[in-house]
Amino acid sequence: MADAIRALAIDGVEAAKSGHPGMPMGMADAATVLFTRFLKHDAADPRWPDRDRFVLSAGHGSMLLYAWLHLTGHAGMGVEELRRFRQLHSPAAGHPELGEHPGIETTTGPLGQGISTAVGMAMAERHLAARFGKSLVDHRTWVIASDGDLQEGISHEAASLAGHFSLGKLTVLWDDNHISIDGDTALSTSEDTLARFKAYGWAVRRVDGHDHEAVAAALNAATKSRKPTLIACRTIIGFSAPKKAGTAGSHGAPLGPEEAAAAKAALGWDAGPFEVPADIRESWEAAGKRGGGTRRSWLKRLAKHPQRGDFERAMAGKLPERWDAPIAEWKAKAVAEKPKLATRVASQKALEALVPAIPEMIGGSADLTGSNNTNVKGVPALSTENWGGRFVHWGIREHGMAAAMNGMALHGGIIPYSGTFLVFSDYMRPSIRLAALMRQRVVHVLTHDSIGLGEDGPTHQPVETLAALRAIPNLHVFRPADVIETAEAWELAVRRADGPSVLALSRQNLPTVRSDAGENRTARGGYVLAEPSGERKATLIATGSEIEIALAVREALEQAGIPTAVVSLPCWELFALQDPSYHDQVLGSALRVGIEAALEFGWSRWLGPDGIFIGMQGFGASAPASDLYRHFGITADAVVAAVKRRVN
Repeated sequence: MADAIRALAIDGVEAAKSGHPGMPMGMADAATVLFTRFLKHDAADPRWPDRDRFVLSAGHGSMLLYAWLHLTGHAGMGVEELRRFRQLHSPAAGHPELGEHPGIETTTGPLGQGISTAVGMAMAERHLAARFGKSLVDHRTWVIASDGDLQEGISHEAASLAGHFSLGKLTVLWDDNHISIDGDTALSTSEDTLARFKAYGWAVRRVDGHDHEAVAAALNAATKSRKPTLIACRTIIGFSAPKKAGTAGSHGAPLGPEEAAAAKAALGWDAGPFEVPADIRESWEAAGKRGGGTRRSWLKRLAKHPQRGDFERAMAGKLPERWDAPIAEWKAKAVAEKPKLATRVASQKALEALVPAIPEMIGGSADLTGSNNTNVKGVPALSTENWGGRFVHWGIREHGMAAAMNGMALHGGIIPYSGTFLVFSDYMRPSIRLAALMRQRVVHVLTHDSIGLGEDGPTHQPVETLAALRAIPNLHVFRPADVIETAEAWELAVRRADGPSVLALSRQNLPTVRSDAGENRTARGGYVLAEPSGERKATLIATGSEIEIALAVREALEQAGIPTAVVSLPCWELFALQDPSYHDQVLGSALRVGIEAALEFGWSRWLGPDGIFIGMQGFGASAPASDLYRHFGITADAVVAAVKRRVN
């Protein structure tokens, strides 16, 4: 059965003329033991909610995953799909891609992301078991990881988290083959990996990865451990290839016709390309049906469960009825009272309305709770003593936090949100990018969004970061101007089921500039906040804290006889989706002036060739916020002067 995986991996890579045969050939034995004896799964329903999750963190070895799906009888991964490995529109992509096949739990390939995402899946399982009970939620998370996965810095963050939370239902099979692309791993690392994981609070074991019974014994022990388990499976990369086994030559390229034939001969495999003998195929198909009875028993329990409706709604990603009523009440109150709040505080006010109404929301912060304002009074922290808690103290692990949040969202039943400073989104970027690629509902609260944070200085002032985030496809970046836009941004982020959102929020207090709370105007990405008194001569376009400046500029220009409009542009991505006629209506044909305490990059899209940009030209400095705005020329007086030079 393991040789069937090896043969299909060889065939797929040979047919594609590219790929990574070595890992599937080396890990086929350990994977076969996992898939046939331990994994709770039913090929007839690969999205069954209480299935075990399997994450191929070593995503370059994707043929191992595709071979398993094919052999176990999963619909949609037939021999023709394998023949088109790595070809356009094939579900058997070069690296596993979420959505290409229902048996693929997450997109992997960027090393370290898979194991870190799996930590979030395991956390989600524990939380949902506390909410709905073990009769509905009782499954494990299994990972196959490579040397590269464990070298990446994110895996250190994630492994530390897993040990801290005692995720006993998480097991990682480490493909300990001592080979990296450059050669032997001894070229670059000499650490004791098992000692490292033991120090994190993991149970660790070392086995011969080609000894089925030794692997089975280690996996059996893992199922009884109260700690997460790392099993070092000593393997030979490219197992059975006469010349390339145990070498970097089998890692990332086809074996070649001669070596491929010799490898199959060494296995005693005489079936043709992509052919599997009937008896072996039958054994694999039986393995694919192993979980059928378990799944049917679970369905019976679900049918009688008093929380069935809530469980099915949560797992389907549907929001509760009237979830938005409390936030509407808060917006109406804010319009009446017009508070002057930092948008990070306005965000907390929105969360105080949303979190009690949406039990799936789980918050957190990377050790900046009091600064990010992501906590809600009365909502307990998630911990080993209280898995029903709904706030995660992630520690200073931004990258691991973002990946684990992806895992929570992928697991289903949870809408994760958390916070750090905007500048530290650079630490999180690969995980944010994957959330966008996988279209997952994840919300990042990123505060201290500009030079307005003041004295902490240029190391903490994210002048280039908005542009970098706006460049990620399918990521909605919100930079709200006041308490109303902040509430609207939260509504949209929570409602959005096809991708992640970022809320870039101010440290400094901002006035309430909106006098209406009915229509969610942020939903269109941009709108005219203040109309001109006559035929428009200038349009001031701003976001976030600079809306306050734009309104002051408008007042001065109007007094000078220059009719001026103010456009709030809190979400460029949503604005870009609107009809060109709406763009023309909002932006107008008069002089356009962009105002943002960030770099100009990207603004030409809205300003056109003749527009003016008032903002940052380089890094910030350490001083009180008001002094910095004056120092860098982001003031009402500077904008007024710039407009008058062009209009008069």
